[in-house]
Amino acid sequence: MAENLTYKRFGEKAILIEWKSVIDDFILNDILIYKEKLLVNKNVDFIDLIQGYNSLTVIFRSYINDFKKQVSILKTEYKSTQNIKEQKYYQWEIPVCYDLEFGIDLKEISQKSNLDIQEIINLHSEVVYKIYFIGFLPGFLYLGGLNERLYFDRKPNPRLNVVKGAVGIGGMQTGVYPNVSAGGWNIIGKTPIHFFDLEKEVTCFAKAGDFIKFKSISLEEFYHIENEILKNKYQLIKISTDA
Repeated sequence: MAENLTYKRFGEKAILIEWKSVIDDFILNDILIYKEKLLVNKNVDFIDLIQGYNSLTVIFRSYINDFKKQVSILKTEYKSTQNIKEQKYYQWEIPVCYDLEFGIDLKEISQKSNLDIQEIINLHSEVVYKIYFIGFLPGFLYLGGLNERLYFDRKPNPRLNVVKGAVGIGGMQTGVYPNVSAGGWNIIGKTPIHFFDLEKEVTCFAKAGDFIKFKSISLEEFYHIENEILKNKYQLIKISTDA
């Protein structure tokens, strides 16, 4: 367990719980265990739990009348030694086409970083990324593990329409746009995979604690997979991390 968590009011119906301000696997695991305790024990009357890199926001069903009492209950839950169900985590293989048709910022990144385009693709696709949380947009995964050589500042003037499936780099992070949206990340490719689907019971296949591995594919492979998805014939490759 972490020491010195802070508990702050976050509006009239929420409490913000904060860990040390770093991106860290220990902190991620601690947050995931805390979330599971709250979900399983049901001693706190909340309607939502919002996770960040080093925070957990508890949204309560009603107004918080006694802040100190509620914090005391939360602290008791955190220290609880009750066994919780062990979660299963997976590594998901995500096909990405880095062709210049989709990787519209690859040339700029190459010129400014002194890396050739194939080297950028190799550096981006060789890493196994850990999912820390989902946010910004439904299905937008915040990933840890980007190679430092690919750190690249966000665009000073964000695009108004970034296409669904666009794979981008922004600062020290990389991620996939799950839907069309405005965005200032540098676009290096595109995946045909849907990261958010309202028609499915589980709207996003991945979760915090899972891993993402990007696989470089050709334009031909991209359109083939896209067609298979339309026919509901494509099956994502996943590997249990317990294996």
